[in-house]
Amino acid sequence: MNNNVKVVIDAGHGGSDPGASGNGIIEKEYALKIAEYLNNRFKELGVSSVLVRTSDETLTPTQRVSRIVNSYGNNPDVLVISNHLNAGGGEGAEVIYALRNNDTLSRMILNNLGEEGQAIRKAYQRRLPSDNTKDYYFIHRNTNPLEAIIVEYGFVDNTRDANKIKNNWQRYAEAVVRAVASYKGIPYDVSKKTDTYTVQRGDTLWSIAKKFNTNVTDLKRANNLTSNTLFVGQSLVVPNYYTAEDTNITYVVKRGDTLYSIARAYNISVDELKRFNGLTFDTLSIGQELQIPSSMTIVTPSEDEIINEPNTYIVQRGDTLYSISRKFSVPIGDIKIQNNLVNDILTVGQVLQIPTGNILPNDIVVYTVQRGDSLYSIAKEFNTTINDIKQLNNLTTDVLKVNDQLQIKRNTNM
Repeated sequence: MNNNVKVVIDAGHGGSDPGASGNGIIEKEYALKIAEYLNNRFKELGVSSVLVRTSDETLTPTQRVSRIVNSYGNNPDVLVISNHLNAGGGEGAEVIYALRNNDTLSRMILNNLGEEGQAIRKAYQRRLPSDNTKDYYFIHRNTNPLEAIIVEYGFVDNTRDANKIKNNWQRYAEAVVRAVASYKGIPYDVSKKTDTYTVQRGDTLWSIAKKFNTNVTDLKRANNLTSNTLFVGQSLVVPNYYTAEDTNITYVVKRGDTLYSIARAYNISVDELKRFNGLTFDTLSIGQELQIPSSMTIVTPSEDEIINEPNTYIVQRGDTLYSISRKFSVPIGDIKIQNNLVNDILTVGQVLQIPTGNILPNDIVVYTVQRGDSLYSIAKEFNTTINDIKQLNNLTTDVLKVNDQLQIKRNTNM
């Protein structure tokens, strides 16, 4: 037991106070799920922790503060984590810390949330307008000298954020655990939440991460790997603490949506999206409802849809992610994810893994609109028609913007 570390975990709102709501999310419910996850994980790490509320009950600010302060007393080493979801049309996570504290922990939490794919807003303090020497939020103002932070994991009224929260709330909670462990010097042990896998011929970190519904970053972190190289027979620890009971997501098609853009937004393949919705064609209509499999929904490919292992490509002088993307008909984003790239910089001789799974049908390529392009010029280049491009990309006008990405179906019969 890490006796010197004590954490009070607050689930915001509750009972008659639901908090923010939108896109099928009620703040009080997710705040409690996240708080319970944090409590369980801290106890597994030997950290003394306590929940402020364990059920859907109404708490006044006074009652909430009383439970926080009475948990471990007035000790500046006690950490208070108040869990919330945001609203107001923004996107991403933010952390608010007390005037009496610095931003170290808050920034560590944001950095870890960023590693899990959440957009990052800011770490900040907020002052009471009537007395700027005091904190705005009572959870800060009335818990002195404890170190109290408010974690806002995302915006429920932003569709993209809401879907991220539904699919990834366990990952986001684990990101907070990781940050606190680092901040407090707690050994971060994931062994209680892992599977073991023996590397087979043809395996890559990417294919193993996909198999176990985790990601390359977590695989490398759990195994202390500094490169993407694997060896046949190598034993890997595979984190699987992201167990979810989430339901599938309903997505309503909007103007400009394509199967490709929707699949990319939810980190699944076009084939999976089509198979899950029983689609036999690529055309979408505005207002159409699509079911998006949740993060834990594994759709097994049929025998004639085997996913290939990535190709290896050595970067040559003059190469860019864009040119390589065009060469292999693979989106830039997929190449970056496959190779754990955080920017677009390449070096001559660098070895890239090129995913070759059926992200798009073989006769469809992704084209990035360049300055001077028109639907006519693009249609002519790819031997297709303007109407086919508009229909495939759900376009209602001929107006294009530079850097827009279009799906183009080659027509070899023209």
